Amino acid sequence: MKILLSSSFCFFFFFFTPSFCRLPSETELVTQPEHASTPPRGWNSYDSFCWTISEEEFLQSAEIISSRLKPHGYEYVVVDYLWYRRKVEGAYTDSLGFDVIDEWGRPIPDPERWPSSKGGKGFLEVAKKVHSMGLKFGIHVMRGISLQAFNANTPILDTAKGSAYEDSGRQWRAKDIGLKERACAWMSHGFMSVNTKLEAGRAFLRSLYLQYAEWGVDFVKHDCVFGDDLDIDEISFVSEVLRKLDHPILYSLSPGTSVTPAMAKDVSELVNMYRITGDDWDTWRDVVSHFNVTRDFSTSKMIGAKGLLGRSWPDLDMLPLGWLTDPGSNEGPHRTCNLILDEQRTQMTLWAMAKSPLMFGGDVRKLDETTYNLITNPTLLEINSFSSNNMEFPYITGINGSRSKTKVLSQHLTEGGMFNILALDLTTCKDPKANGWSIKPLDQDLEQICWKEKLGSKFEEPPCLYKRKPLLASGEEMIYRQQYQGTLHLLASDERELCLDASPRRRLTSKEFGGGSFSPCKWDANQMWELNANGALVNSYSGLCVTVNSLEADVDSIGIRSWIATGRRGEIYLAFFNLNPEKTMISANIADLAKVVMRKNLNGASCKYREIWSGKYGATKQLISIAVEMHGSALFVLLCE
Repeated sequence: MKILLSSSFCFFFFFFTPSFCRLPSETELVTQPEHASTPPRGWNSYDSFCWTISEEEFLQSAEIISSRLKPHGYEYVVVDYLWYRRKVEGAYTDSLGFDVIDEWGRPIPDPERWPSSKGGKGFLEVAKKVHSMGLKFGIHVMRGISLQAFNANTPILDTAKGSAYEDSGRQWRAKDIGLKERACAWMSHGFMSVNTKLEAGRAFLRSLYLQYAEWGVDFVKHDCVFGDDLDIDEISFVSEVLRKLDHPILYSLSPGTSVTPAMAKDVSELVNMYRITGDDWDTWRDVVSHFNVTRDFSTSKMIGAKGLLGRSWPDLDMLPLGWLTDPGSNEGPHRTCNLILDEQRTQMTLWAMAKSPLMFGGDVRKLDETTYNLITNPTLLEINSFSSNNMEFPYITGINGSRSKTKVLSQHLTEGGMFNILALDLTTCKDPKANGWSIKPLDQDLEQICWKEKLGSKFEEPPCLYKRKPLLASGEEMIYRQQYQGTLHLLASDERELCLDASPRRRLTSKEFGGGSFSPCKWDANQMWELNANGALVNSYSGLCVTVNSLEADVDSIGIRSWIATGRRGEIYLAFFNLNPEKTMISANIADLAKVVMRKNLNGASCKYREIWSGKYGATKQLISIAVEMHGSALFVLLCE
């Protein structure tokens, strides 16, 4: 009872005088018996250090996070990718032969950058120091096994016996379990999937994750197994291993190019967070690209769904704010964030309203007050952790008075003042929407595979892809033809040799649109497709299927968005986003709030409000309206009665 009284008292003063009191943190209010009962919060080294961070730099950062950010719920400190790669000339993201591996083919920290790992200690000492600061330690890991271990044909550890894995008198090795045709699309010289149908493949994965637990790892960010690179078998087995551990490990998937809610439903119960976008960097285009995907996942009720030993959360990627490096560089932080303050507020507000995990990416050793105040804003953190019924709010108007329509994926201007929208998307083949393709003969030598359904716009015909004409083959191409017998190349036209490619050979960023793209034709699993009896086009690399979407949007209303959520004490959070390149007046009727907020007393209610960025206070019974700066946002806290 004391907690309820003090919380209500604090909220009264927080609403009218926000500097008066600090909202209680998650740990002060509740004991969390389950994994990720609220969206995880922490820091990741990638945006500021790329892969080159050292033990000294990491621990310096952890100490600052412990003192400055931990009081605000930031508890995970995560070493991102390639902590096992030697930092020497010639080493970069997709280089081969520079990794440090043990006798069992498992990555271990580079001892030059991580000196406490010497003597087979791995991350044990680093994790102990992180835990002594009251924080939790995380690492980034890749899919399966490394090409370096595959080439060395290392033996596999049997963790039950502490010796090489044997079965029926045979000692199994890396080349027995590695699947070279399932190499990571953006790091093809780095890692490949392992055959989880073999007990030896499962034994290798088990040895990896048991070692992470022995090191004291609390958080694993598993890359190149989701989205275009979906490997549901590996995700499922890793989840099974983690579920049985005495030492709890939070399970995160990354990246998430071409992810749909239907695909995510296959993994959400196996993990605790999963990326639903490509890499997010500090460009306005990247920020804007997150609005549609967040809408789709909230509509599909994926926010805070059941997860591994707790809940799971769609992840919008790290927050690239403050002092950063450049994407794909081989160096540490050297520049400030490219987003203006209004754009940073828009990003942070969307992440909070969508309840994305908040993983700060900037260099905390140079954490400026503006960035610090933004990522620790008490209203945003309260929304991120404890709000409910979070969704896009469509009942808003722009300065021209037109009603906003929010279903926009990509755009092409057509007659009539409408945007005609056409998109190829990748989805799980379990999705009934995938079964929409059929063969259309053109002549005796040429066929198309066409989408069967008429699309929504009167200006749009169903799209067709051309089956590639047979080519003479010899040598290596003949081997590939035999390997992918029964599969197809699909071309955008019958004139140019550009094939539909489901997993580009580079790491996508969120500003690059689409599940499918066209690139020069090769005999490659990424470009191989099979039309099954149900009318689904299945990709040989990812096992995902292609769908077609077409939508319309009013050209005058494309640049405004809004989100709404309910607070744990009955308050309503309403966010306006101005995606336009000019200042825009955005408005909403109080009566429309009742259409999405399940409260009968909103009809005819009087609402007191505070807008957190301007500090503006007011009261209204009808209309809430504010002029929002270019690329900016407004966030209202409303008390209605």
